Amino acid sequence: MALAFAADLQRKAGVMLITAYCWCIGKIIAVTLPQTITCMIDISINTPALLFPAITLLMLAYTNRFLAIANRIRSLHESYATMEVKHIALRQIKSLRARLNLIKYMQGLGALSFFCCVLCMYFIYRNWMEAANIIFASGMITLLGSIVLSFLEIQQSTKALELELSDIEELGGANIFTDMFYTKEEKEGD
Repeated sequence: MALAFAADLQRKAGVMLITAYCWCIGKIIAVTLPQTITCMIDISINTPALLFPAITLLMLAYTNRFLAIANRIRSLHESYATMEVKHIALRQIKSLRARLNLIKYMQGLGALSFFCCVLCMYFIYRNWMEAANIIFASGMITLLGSIVLSFLEIQQSTKALELELSDIEELGGANIFTDMFYTKEEKEGD
């Protein structure tokens, strides 16, 4: 029940994250596009502040992923002694450890991005615009790095689910394209 609740919360947080991120990007474009584009864009104090909701929702989604993996590790740890097929459990633990490391770095880059946005606002307040532009660009790059790591973690998650299903013989070569376009009889004929 707790895993289902965590998965539902993670899905809702992901939808809210995408919505907030698109809204923030739209606001950033609306604020910066009318201004004269030079080698450095003049940003107002509101520009980095627009990233706060997106970064906060990202951190919430990352925390939910972390909690779901922690629950899975605890359940694996409890059932490890009674498992008959321990090599699958060991591969799952290896996959979970890699995903935990990715989430740790995702959260670190997200927090660094948040810090860069706050620092950028301070530099704008002090009217140090060149430094503010560099810090804002650094914040955007760290946010992008966090999102790339999130994509890699999703790939790891998919591999973990495939590993979980690997002991079921009939799902060996299934994928979305063969499931959509071929019937069960056509797949068995090949």
